[in-house]
Amino acid sequence: MTNPYVPLLIMGAAALVLALAGLGVSAILGPTKHNLFKEQNYECGIDPGPQHIEEGRFPVRYYLVAMTFIIFDIEVVFMYPWAVSFDRLGAFGLVAMLTFIALITVPYVYEWRRGGLDY
Repeated sequence: MTNPYVPLLIMGAAALVLALAGLGVSAILGPTKHNLFKEQNYECGIDPGPQHIEEGRFPVRYYLVAMTFIIFDIEVVFMYPWAVSFDRLGAFGLVAMLTFIALITVPYVYEWRRGGLDY
């Protein structure tokens, strides 16, 4: 009889080999020519040229929309276990999920009203 952790260890070893192989292949086959623009930070689709340095800060609107998406996406993931065990939870589960949806709706409406979802 085999250990039940053997498939997990095999999967972990395969993931490690694939990750290291990907890094190795990209290091060998990837471009190696470096210039000034490739060495600078790249943010929000703005070319990292000297004309943009005088303009000041990078716009952070992209990051705000991304963080909002991540927050609401993670909150929605909590609904999957509830949907799977909906029949076993009964009225308590329904009230808990309705409360959770109401708590999600408040910041969503706030973000929508202040224009945070307009990108």
